[in-house]
Amino acid sequence: MSYDYIIVGSGLFGAVFAYEATKAGKHCLVLDKRSHIGGNVYTKEVEGIQVHEYGAHIFHTSHEKIWKYMNQFAKFNRFTNTPLACYKDEMYNLPFNMNTFYKLWGVKTPKEAKEKINMQIREAGIKEPKNLEEQAIKLVGTDIYEKLIKEYTEKQWGRKAAELPPFIIKRLPVRFTYDNNYFHDPFQGIPIGGYTKIIDKMLEGIEVRTNTDFFLKKEEYKEISKKIVYTGMLDEYYQYCFGDLEYRSLRFETSVLEEDNFQGNAVVNYNEWKVPYTRIIEHKHFEFGSQPKTVITKEYPQDFRRGDEPYYPVNDEKNNDLAAQYKELAAKEEKVLFGGRLGQYQYYDMDQVVSCALTCVEKELYW
Repeated sequence: MSYDYIIVGSGLFGAVFAYEATKAGKHCLVLDKRSHIGGNVYTKEVEGIQVHEYGAHIFHTSHEKIWKYMNQFAKFNRFTNTPLACYKDEMYNLPFNMNTFYKLWGVKTPKEAKEKINMQIREAGIKEPKNLEEQAIKLVGTDIYEKLIKEYTEKQWGRKAAELPPFIIKRLPVRFTYDNNYFHDPFQGIPIGGYTKIIDKMLEGIEVRTNTDFFLKKEEYKEISKKIVYTGMLDEYYQYCFGDLEYRSLRFETSVLEEDNFQGNAVVNYNEWKVPYTRIIEHKHFEFGSQPKTVITKEYPQDFRRGDEPYYPVNDEKNNDLAAQYKELAAKEEKVLFGGRLGQYQYYDMDQVVSCALTCVEKELYW
């Protein structure tokens, strides 16, 4: 049997491409090495609660076209992301806003908050930041940095903030309003019934093989398809010929609790270094659940080694330079399209992945 496209990976990029190509009359096969479809947006029902198996996924976009596109596959609720940060048993609102500043300093007006932040920036006297620590202090001062950025960032990246390059934090969201909405995007929500429902609809009627490692039969798959759509790790595709790109990995520890409400919020960050996880997710709050039990997930950042699950690329200068060498090879491919966070070695939000997939389909099928 031959295919127009063999799509490696059933996450958002692969599923959108497969759906659109099939709609255009193309014969597609989707492969995924995991035991399920959906990639990192996969959700599973536990105790009547849709559990985000690979971390919190909150769909948000400023593009109405992308919002309408996703809503054809599921109805989205009105969930608004309002995370909290816990530092030394004190709770702070995120993103940094007037509620945060009142908790930190007792200030009540934007003018007072601005004066406090600007005073700390002046006292720090940093002109040309040499690392992430200096960059953050130059943007928001010492108090916000020490309590709400430093140790969380160090856990996330697995190294000291003073050892990280400054461009990782180009800007920090500081809002002088009493608004805890994390995203500015006008469209935001969670699909009722979970993300797997969306992927199921996208892949309906398309041949899908899970528990299937593309690399075990790479040449055979290339033989039986006109083109490959590859959403796995860019360096792995080329057998690490220029060296290994860096990724960050995650470990998830999920528990069912015999109580109806554990933390009162979907996401609570833990900013102290001594707390080994970066956040706790309580999944029922994504869909305003009232089940008698609750499900929580603790998220632990990890160094990535070959064989681990890569969750996001380390887009520093060294890795971007290395990725550029791989992308040069990829650009010369006539039968392979690369997409998604891993295939393009680029951090994307979900709406950006959908947009990139639609652009890829348009170029491939209609240009």
